[in-house]
Amino acid sequence: MAPSLAQAYRRRWWMAVTAIMENLLFSAVLLGWASLLIMLKNEGFYSHLCIENETVLTNETAVEESGWRSCVEQDEILNLGFTIGSFLLSAATLPLGILMDRYGPRPLRLVGSSCFAASCAMMAVAAYDPAVLSVLIFFAVSFNGFGGICLTFTSLTVSPTISSRYRSTSATSSGSFPASEVTFHLIYDVGVSFRLIMWVWTGMACMVFLNCYLNWPGESFPAPEDNRYTSVQPLHENLTLIQSYESGTSQLEHNPRASVPFCQSVCSPIFLWSILTMAVTQLRLIFFMGAMNKMIEFLVMHGDPHHTRLKMSFPVGFYSSIFGAIQLLCLLTCPLIGYIMDWRMEECEAEDPNTPMNLRYNGCKNSRDRKIQKLTNAIKAFIFTNLLLVVFGIISLIDNLPLQVVSFVLHTIVRGFVHSCCGGLYAAVYPANHFGTLTGLQSMISAAFALLQQPLFILMVGHLSGDAYWINVGLLILSLACFLLPGYLFYHRKNLIREKAHRDTATAQPGTDNVLTQSESGLSQTQANGLSA
Repeated sequence: MAPSLAQAYRRRWWMAVTAIMENLLFSAVLLGWASLLIMLKNEGFYSHLCIENETVLTNETAVEESGWRSCVEQDEILNLGFTIGSFLLSAATLPLGILMDRYGPRPLRLVGSSCFAASCAMMAVAAYDPAVLSVLIFFAVSFNGFGGICLTFTSLTVSPTISSRYRSTSATSSGSFPASEVTFHLIYDVGVSFRLIMWVWTGMACMVFLNCYLNWPGESFPAPEDNRYTSVQPLHENLTLIQSYESGTSQLEHNPRASVPFCQSVCSPIFLWSILTMAVTQLRLIFFMGAMNKMIEFLVMHGDPHHTRLKMSFPVGFYSSIFGAIQLLCLLTCPLIGYIMDWRMEECEAEDPNTPMNLRYNGCKNSRDRKIQKLTNAIKAFIFTNLLLVVFGIISLIDNLPLQVVSFVLHTIVRGFVHSCCGGLYAAVYPANHFGTLTGLQSMISAAFALLQQPLFILMVGHLSGDAYWINVGLLILSLACFLLPGYLFYHRKNLIREKAHRDTATAQPGTDNVLTQSESGLSQTQANGLSA
């Protein structure tokens, strides 16, 4: 039997801490593909392709320190597995959001932990005879990506139960998601065998399943604004929770934003511009993760075919380890973007959907409009993130291997920032009941666009002989399109400020009830269009 919501609330700290630990160990192992790729090649996955093509590509085939052969064909087929897994890691958010709204986080977390355990078990089994069982890697990375996003997506629902630490808990959960990629390689470098690591992770994933079964409730956790947990009485906890839940849901019925058709939110200009920004950013980040080892090899070789694999293996492994360790920065950078998105929000006037419009704007003249301030913060966050993305692209063009450590740092920061920026923007301009579906739809479209990284990778290792310079130039130019979103948001912010000035002028004059009614109707229409022009 699943615990009740009241029982889960009493265990909220246990659930929050274990969710963060589970994110650190399981959620996004695929994002550390540079490190995982080295392990897979050391274990001989698809090395038989190099033996089959040895007579044709003798100068392209090399022997790793482990004794297994390595070649371009092996890189291409393994990168295809990464492409599939990373696609599922992002694209699954849409169906997960819909299912979680309907069934709650518990069943999804149970399925996610089961998929992750199955993925680790398949990789362990395949490592016993990689010449025959290498094909299992495609199923393993697919289960790994889907299981990881299930764990991450559901862990974010615990944060609202800790109202006093909501922002910190949410940011830590988000930061622990990409930081999980470092765990495998750190243990592997110590000398623990790949198969043992996979079997141990299989067992720990089963413990995640058991923890969820015993502690996670059958119904969804409340959103922060629902106030389900803020007035709990010690003697009547169950009754209070039920009453608060009912009052929270009844408020939604009076919220005019909840009646906005979903199709209007999807077709709004802000959502379309956000898809362009997120798709370009996702492609840029995913291509770098998939091609990083080959780019490091090229910086070492500079196109010289006489370099031996032993000379390349050390710098590739060394910089891959640095890249993995830098991912822990997400635990520090994700709270930073949270502060940018919440900047000066405490000075804003409250948004109570039940408050009449003629009373809502009679407050202090120095108070800030909450919607305008959210939009202002989103503009600053996107501009800052896009600038970092451009600087990251410029550094990637420089032929200096130690300098690429800076690009690792920027890659980590941008990856942690961009999703928080997008989520904050959607929360500011769209109805709350559209948030999950819009976020999932955006992630699915961005993941589909990021599939282009596979043909780009094939082009790099084939026609361009491992030189990613011109691909990086093209992606840098494409990254400039990300500034179109904050530019459009700035234009809409001016329109909102103008509307607020008209409302303030109307409320300052007597006998303006009709004007206020028309203003409220106009505001609802603006919200229905997602702040469209």
